[in-house]
Amino acid sequence: MKNIAFLALGLLLAMPTLGADWKMDPVGSKLEFVAVFEKTPTPGVFKEFDARLRFDPDKPAGSSLDVTVKVTSADMSIPDVNKEIRNKDWFDYAGFPQAEFRSTDLRRDGVRYVARGTLSLKGLKQTVEVPFTWTDSGSGALMEGELTLKRGDFGIGLGDWKSTDVIGAEVKLKFRVKLRKG
Repeated sequence: MKNIAFLALGLLLAMPTLGADWKMDPVGSKLEFVAVFEKTPTPGVFKEFDARLRFDPDKPAGSSLDVTVKVTSADMSIPDVNKEIRNKDWFDYAGFPQAEFRSTDLRRDGVRYVARGTLSLKGLKQTVEVPFTWTDSGSGALMEGELTLKRGDFGIGLGDWKSTDVIGAEVKLKFRVKLRKG
């Protein structure tokens, strides 16, 4: 019987430690994007998104990150542009009201972390790497980063807008996610 107890204890100690569960606090969180229109950076924001994370910054292996973005909440602060981006050539709100990023491959890369996963946007899926920094603050944390995507990889800007002469091929995403344990 003692051998079974020691074996069970040994198995428990050998199991990887699971990270804490983190939920996004919408207050203080922001997801921005910057497109280039006629060589001028043109910012926008997704007003509604959610991030859930299982993460131990000291042992990121085995962590997971799930992000859901309501694409229909995109706002570029210009009414005509906001009307245009809801159409099929752009985000196609009717067909694809949300985007998702899922990662179970998180690792430390120097002073920052990287989440490698699948971004699903407008019915297309691509593997992307999302670099981020992590700042602990008691029972909360702050996750910040940015990455660049090619809009054509996700069918964003079709038809007359497919050319990259007027609207650039790349879009920068910037995020600041305030998290709390729970």
